[in-house]
Amino acid sequence: MVTAYARERTLQREIASAVEGRLPGVEVLAVELISPSRFCVYVDHPQGVDHALCERVTQLLDAYRADFTIDVSSPGPERRLRKPTHFASAVGRRVAVRTGSDIEGRSRFRGEVIEAGGDSVTLTAAGASEPLQIPYDAIVRANLIDEGLTT
Repeated sequence: MVTAYARERTLQREIASAVEGRLPGVEVLAVELISPSRFCVYVDHPQGVDHALCERVTQLLDAYRADFTIDVSSPGPERRLRKPTHFASAVGRRVAVRTGSDIEGRSRFRGEVIEAGGDSVTLTAAGASEPLQIPYDAIVRANLIDEGLTT
């Protein structure tokens, strides 16, 4: 049986390839299954994400409409983190991370990213006596925590 997480990863690869190859500058940040028949695609673009871009992405995903309802969204202040480069850009920021299995007895973590290596991210996680390394392959969900900061 394919897990929802495995299905998300497959959709992520397929959709990123389809969208990023046809819309220059667009990055597919994440694909999340909302239900068995609905998913949300989070996209980003250097000039920002507007309704017209979301519409173009939705049109590119027309083949999925037979099986899914599709939502397309900007990343928002609690940007999803999926790739090592996403975590690298989050060094010094607070994040929430959920893993598919327990690491040191837990599967949910909140803390500051102190390092983003090739295979894992290191957090100063609340409740941990030392920085915690979490392998990217173990991460099911991760996002920035919106602390209401303005730039």
